[in-house]
Amino acid sequence: MPASSPCIRLCILDPVTGLCEGCGRTGAEIGAWGALSEPERLRIMEGLPARLAAAYPEPEPEPAPAVIA
Repeated sequence: MPASSPCIRLCILDPVTGLCEGCGRTGAEIGAWGALSEPERLRIMEGLPARLAAAYPEPEPEPAPAVIA
């Protein structure tokens, strides 16, 4: 059985956050991934959505311009 992986093949390590912009893992986590146990991988993967949301919050939508009649 292949190891679980959050990789979406968008591998860009952000120099500011240190996170992969695609999956949210750190460089150290990516490097160690093959040596981690399946429970360790699943534990890390569980926290990735929140980690990405904190690092790259969605911008607030711009208010609609006022309509002048």
